[in-house]
Amino acid sequence: MTAPANSTTPRRRWALPLRIVISVLMMAVLYSRFPDLSWSEVVPTWSLTTAEWLLGAVLLTTVAMVLSAMRWQQVLRAMDMPTSLRTLIPLAFAGQFVSNVLPTTIGGDVLRVSRLSKQNGETEDTFASVVLERLSGWLVLPLITFFGLVINPDLRKQGDATLFAVLISALTLFGLIAIIVIADHPRLGGRFASREGWTRFVGAVHLGVARMRAHPGATVGIVLAGLLYQLVLCVAALMVAAALGFGWLGMTPLLAFFPAVLIAQVLPIGIAGLGVREGAFVLFLTPLDVPAEQAIALGLVLYAVNLVVSLAGAPSFAIGGRRTPKTSNS
Repeated sequence: MTAPANSTTPRRRWALPLRIVISVLMMAVLYSRFPDLSWSEVVPTWSLTTAEWLLGAVLLTTVAMVLSAMRWQQVLRAMDMPTSLRTLIPLAFAGQFVSNVLPTTIGGDVLRVSRLSKQNGETEDTFASVVLERLSGWLVLPLITFFGLVINPDLRKQGDATLFAVLISALTLFGLIAIIVIADHPRLGGRFASREGWTRFVGAVHLGVARMRAHPGATVGIVLAGLLYQLVLCVAALMVAAALGFGWLGMTPLLAFFPAVLIAQVLPIGIAGLGVREGAFVLFLTPLDVPAEQAIALGLVLYAVNLVVSLAGAPSFAIGGRRTPKTSNS
């Protein structure tokens, strides 16, 4: 049992430095693509208006975190595991703190599973709820992109920006459907229900879908909570854009392209999406006459906003989980 753990230690040791190097390289590539880029223009011009827009973005991002906890609550309720928001909101903030402040990509979700399962005694079901909560976001994001492209015809004529937004969204949607179909199949997904490693993910989806089948109406609540969560993030991004001086961009370009940025930045090839997020904004926004400096600044300031909001999870992270005794039915 100890051998596997020891064998993964070296990989963990070099994974973090490698991801830091990758993020630095991606930022260097951005600089090489735009040799005339002025880094002084990346920093927003400070004024009272700038502060007001940034404060609004911080407040909306905080609201979005509460909405993410509500989405998780809907998933748990559909799985016959009702849990109060008083429990879930601190866990959501603690998970965000780990994901944004500490050098990890999945640690925040691991923390949520660990802390909640200590309270409810249901590790597998809790893991399945977090997986399904994440997958619900992958459903909503492509739909928002397609909606933005439909309501604004000009956005369908932006060359590579439009192409990549459609490709990212379509592949995400098709991948999600494939995962659900495979996981829901009793002979394909069911066989992984008790496995470890990456196959545990498929088993978790199988378990979650099986539980939710008894509450089909709950799916609507999950999707609506996820939709509201992502829309609030889009408005927060528009506020940051306004703080940077290009609020004229409007809402529909962010509806069309920001979800694709959110999808791309989840790829575990850097630190907290650094480099990927900024490069994606350059790809999507420069065809709309947004200067590369401002597109990069949007990515960096959005990360800073998320970082500030994540700090609210530090106390919950430090306190730790409390184990609630569970009476056995056997």
